[in-house]
Amino acid sequence: MSVVYSPLFSPKLILPSPVKPSANPASSSHSYFPSVQCNSKKRDFPLPAVASFTYPPVQVDYLESEFSGHGVTFEDINDSCVVKMRLDNGSVASLMLPSGLITSYKVPMWHGGTLELLHTCVSEGEDGGAAIQGGVSLDFNCLTDGVSWSPTTWVLRDVRGNSQEHIQVELISCNSADTVEVRHILTLRHDLLSSELVIYNAKSSSLRLTGSVISHLTVSTPEATYAVGLEGSNFQNRPPFLSSFTIVPPDPGQRNDLGSTKLWSPAAIKELWSSWGARNQNNDDGASIEGEERDNYKHLTDKLSRIYTCAPRNFTLIDRGRRNSIEVGRDGFDELYIFSPGSRHKWYGKYAYVCVGQSALLEPIILSPQSEWRGLQQLHNPNL
Repeated sequence: MSVVYSPLFSPKLILPSPVKPSANPASSSHSYFPSVQCNSKKRDFPLPAVASFTYPPVQVDYLESEFSGHGVTFEDINDSCVVKMRLDNGSVASLMLPSGLITSYKVPMWHGGTLELLHTCVSEGEDGGAAIQGGVSLDFNCLTDGVSWSPTTWVLRDVRGNSQEHIQVELISCNSADTVEVRHILTLRHDLLSSELVIYNAKSSSLRLTGSVISHLTVSTPEATYAVGLEGSNFQNRPPFLSSFTIVPPDPGQRNDLGSTKLWSPAAIKELWSSWGARNQNNDDGASIEGEERDNYKHLTDKLSRIYTCAPRNFTLIDRGRRNSIEVGRDGFDELYIFSPGSRHKWYGKYAYVCVGQSALLEPIILSPQSEWRGLQQLHNPNL
């Protein structure tokens, strides 16, 4: 789809001066759904010097000269930069800087064509500009010593690999005191796209991490979509997870202004959250708040918002309308969030998607002082 970018999600882009990667850069394994070390562990070395740099304004020419030759291109759009990763087999992923939003993941198919797996839409922001939502976003909150911080502005730290085998792009975000560092390592391979999150806590006190890696996966309609492999998983029905990038249809019981094409204001989002929360608490639809998944072939035709607290590390999403599937894997996260807007919306429209999140929403992740934590999501294309 045609994508329009908005200054609403695009603060002035800043990128580092040339920085040599660390001696042991974080990277994902080359195997399918690799296992990564996900427990917090002590670090005997300080945060890299890159964390304390003052970054100059971005120059696309500089990016091209510094990181060319890896199958990556850069495009300047308003105050944002679009980074495109392209493999020779036809797999393509795009992300925005400085927001870090992954806006596209196109994959080759068995029939010789390509298919977009991510769902994005453009809404009107409060300033009248266009704002992009959907895709894959990292929505996390880091709380330490009573101070809360979220990684919302990302800079490019390194690019590795080549267009024949795999491409790896490493982003970094740090708090103002340089005591919390978050790295997002995005890896594109022939048949998968992985997002690895590495968080360093350099403080002398513990860090409380909550949030989710949120992926909007495009489908023909939830009526033709099934989640396979979740039978026996424990879950809790909860209101949908809301952030600047999430797409959630307005509740029919809400005022008409919540159903407009404009990006919801914080007050509208709060009202929508409260409405769904009250519905879950009151149990109006007769569905239990907690339960166990009984369907191994879960039909997502009805509106659904739940967090699986005990679920397999991998499951498959099948779309019979588009005749394709995608396998979703995670590591480091104990919770799996799934949201379906239901089937009353238009096929192939704004709400033709299923939202999947590798999460720490009910139970936070605690990082000890001077420790590191890793989490991983992988989107695998089995349709080659």
